[in-house]
Amino acid sequence: MKKIMVIEDDRKISKALSVRLKSMGYEVAFAYDAAQALSSAQEAKPDLVIIDINLPAGNGFLVAERLQADPTTAGTPFMFMTASRKDGLKEQATAAGAKGFLEKPFLASDLVKNIEGVFGADAA
Repeated sequence: MKKIMVIEDDRKISKALSVRLKSMGYEVAFAYDAAQALSSAQEAKPDLVIIDINLPAGNGFLVAERLQADPTTAGTPFMFMTASRKDGLKEQATAAGAKGFLEKPFLASDLVKNIEGVFGADAA
C-alpha cells in the first residue's frame, strides 16, 4: 500500500483528505507545519507528499526544497495545494519540481487526477 503524507495546517482539510485518500486505498501520514514536516517525512517515508503552500513556520516551497535536499526524502514526488490565487504560483510549483498542483477548494476528481499523474491509473 502506497503512503501519502499531507502537510497541511488546517485540521479540517487534513481530515477530509485523510478520508478521501484512505477510501482510495492509501495509507496517510500528516504534518501540520513547516517545522515538523521534514522530520515527519523522514519517519513516514511516504511515496508522495502533498504540501500546502501557506504553512506556519515556513512555506511549502521551503518544505519541498528541504525534502529534496535530504537524502532520506530526496526523490520523493510532491505536489502543492493552496487557497492562494496569487499569480505565478503554479509556474513556481512546476519550477520547484512539483508533480501536481491543486487550488483549494478542489474536486475529488482533481485530487485523483493529480495522484494518478504521479503513480499511474492503478496507483493504490
